[in-house]
Amino acid sequence: MTSGTVTTVSSNGTYSFTKPNREVITLLAGLGVEGDVHAGVTVKHRSRVAQDPTRPNLRQVHLIHAELFDEVAGAGFEVAPGDLGENVTTRGIDLLSLPTGTLLHLGAEAVVEVTGLRNPCAQIDGFRHGLLKQVLGRDENGEIVRKAGVMGVVRTGGEVRPGDPIRVELPPEPHRPLERV
Repeated sequence: MTSGTVTTVSSNGTYSFTKPNREVITLLAGLGVEGDVHAGVTVKHRSRVAQDPTRPNLRQVHLIHAELFDEVAGAGFEVAPGDLGENVTTRGIDLLSLPTGTLLHLGAEAVVEVTGLRNPCAQIDGFRHGLLKQVLGRDENGEIVRKAGVMGVVRTGGEVRPGDPIRVELPPEPHRPLERV
């Protein structure tokens, strides 16, 4: 779990559920993905802006593990990188089990601090009917399980490309489990 690979990078300058794949994205410290509609110091997701547009943007970068696409394919859903609005698709790292504050070193320079879990919304069913149940469920204790990736903030900027290595740097203990952001 200490290393993985970037499989795809995506961004979109306009509000849209999906994000087109790119050859490279540039992460900007304290802002997010250059040219992406969700980049900024304060919240940019429409639901968050409606609540309080002055809150800090803890959702500058959205990362999803490619293994999720493999899992939902087994249930009959075809989902490709960028389809769920993520900026970085990874392979080889269990993103959902990382503690809050984990640093993900992407490529040669970029560093993203993991802030929490993406809270899957009804737009996922608009994309593929029934998919929301695949990425949002309950565990044996009845607790909600969110599987639609993690969110983060850019600590160090840099370019990120498919094929770039990812190195995981865990925060000091005690570790805090991820919560929705």
